[in-house]
Amino acid sequence: MTTIRDREAALYMQAGRRMPITVVRGAGTRVWDDEGREYLDFVAGIATNTLGHADPELADVIAAQARRLVHTSNLVYSLPQIELAELLIAHSCADRVFFVNSGAEANETALKLARKWGKIHRDGAHVVICAENAFHGRTLATIAATGNPRYSDPFTPLPAGFAHVPYDDLDALKAATGDETVAVMLEPLQGEGGINVPSPGYLRAVRAWCDEQGLLLILDEVQSGMGRTGTLWAYEQEGIEPDILTSAKALGGGVPVGAALAREHAAVFEPGDHGNTFGGSVLATAAAAHVVRRLVEGGVLEAGRARGEQLGRSLESLADRAPGVVGVRGRGLLRGLELERDVAPDVVAAALDAGLILNAVRPNVLRFMPPLTVTDEEIERAVSLAEQAVAAAL
Repeated sequence: MTTIRDREAALYMQAGRRMPITVVRGAGTRVWDDEGREYLDFVAGIATNTLGHADPELADVIAAQARRLVHTSNLVYSLPQIELAELLIAHSCADRVFFVNSGAEANETALKLARKWGKIHRDGAHVVICAENAFHGRTLATIAATGNPRYSDPFTPLPAGFAHVPYDDLDALKAATGDETVAVMLEPLQGEGGINVPSPGYLRAVRAWCDEQGLLLILDEVQSGMGRTGTLWAYEQEGIEPDILTSAKALGGGVPVGAALAREHAAVFEPGDHGNTFGGSVLATAAAAHVVRRLVEGGVLEAGRARGEQLGRSLESLADRAPGVVGVRGRGLLRGLELERDVAPDVVAAALDAGLILNAVRPNVLRFMPPLTVTDEEIERAVSLAEQAVAAAL
């Protein structure tokens, strides 16, 4: 019989690589394939399944909203959209929000805000300084912002208006600033770039530089936000506030939704400046509002913080005892295990065979990003399986 993999290979544009399993069901941190085999999922939809798989409360919210209304449009008002906006504004430094469908779209929205702000306030300045090893999305503008030839070379020429400097290098950022600079766009810690955490004080110094030069600071919290690093937003741990903030991934708990948030002075859109068909749909915003409420009112954020500390300790212990492991990176439930050799894909394959889903974010870095509802037993089991996989690959 023709398998689902054969069917996919005959139909789908081969733009990525899949693990050799077909997932058909999930519950919490666990998923099952079409042969009935169980796995611990420490990828969580790429840091997206905030409440785990098939959370009953979230499923009830989605079903109830779908029975009332699945989609209308932004030509009319909708209550779920306003409720989510109120929650995000109440629990961030922002004053305004614009809803989209993904992290790339949220970052595109932030870039458009910066461009228009530059026309109004900086004589048309439009260049955005970004970091090397960043990741801001897969659209033409966001791969230009990302600045990684691995993503961008097949699609040149790219939109102009981006400069790139080493991450965590304030002097390089200052040297790159010029009359055409309008903003600095950074991840509070780099996810796809290898779980890179900046030096203490770096983001505070960037904020001070932006203030001194009259620039906007845009923080891409698509991966680091929504409790992933121990606080609702990673910027809270740095004692700063961005002018523009982006969110997606975990915001909807698995339902596609994104948001660009801005403080009042940076919220320069006027009617007709931006829009989309599905952004802020009633289904997506009803789901996201439930996720945010569970984070800030239902104890999920506190539980996730505790589990993040546990994951950090467990991985540090693994690094201390396991040959071939040289260190641990990250914060909260976004951790990277650094290997001395470029065997991370082999470790991922060995872990999958053992019943653990991991991700190789770099040839020598494994990424751990389970749901925020992961249990302490599941963390210990996952680290044990990862240790076995490392030993098998090395």
